Amino acid sequence: MATAVRPNLEASSDRELLAAHAAGERDAFAELFRRHRDHLYQVARRTCPTQVDAEDSVQEAMLSAHRNAAGFRGDAEVRSWLHRIVVNACLDRIRRNKLRTTVPLTEDKADEHRYDRDDYAALEATLLVDAALFTLPDEQRTALVAVELHGLTIAEAAERLGIPEGTVKSRCARARQRLAAHFQAMNN
Repeated sequence: MATAVRPNLEASSDRELLAAHAAGERDAFAELFRRHRDHLYQVARRTCPTQVDAEDSVQEAMLSAHRNAAGFRGDAEVRSWLHRIVVNACLDRIRRNKLRTTVPLTEDKADEHRYDRDDYAALEATLLVDAALFTLPDEQRTALVAVELHGLTIAEAAERLGIPEGTVKSRCARARQRLAAHFQAMNN
């Protein structure tokens, strides 16, 4: 009895892998995913607000690509096709998250509307701000935290830090400028 010769999947091109998968080769799609998973996850991570959403979006996208591989027209590279499917899955997830409102458990805030991901977005923002604060020099960070996060007046912050009020003002101003530049660089 002759055994069927299996194709060398690692040496196959992306198009060959997709065609092999569509023809029933059971390991072809796994090899295709292995090649592109890091890129696809990074695309999702940049698009989705949370890591969980990114992971779920990649999973949904790969299931969609797995099911619809036979419909690949070849107008673009396979990687571009997968990229587009991941971006669409991310955007769908973001839309779904915005549409799903929570129902308050208590009556006191019944009129307040919230979105499921508000807590996650707030946590992510807090982590970003905390990380940015630690890029500041110590003296700027302590002055800014005292004034902005602890709510001290300039005079109170100056007294607690043992420095003149003008120094507190200038340190806060420089810290705000550095943070603005930091966040602007993140968005570019």
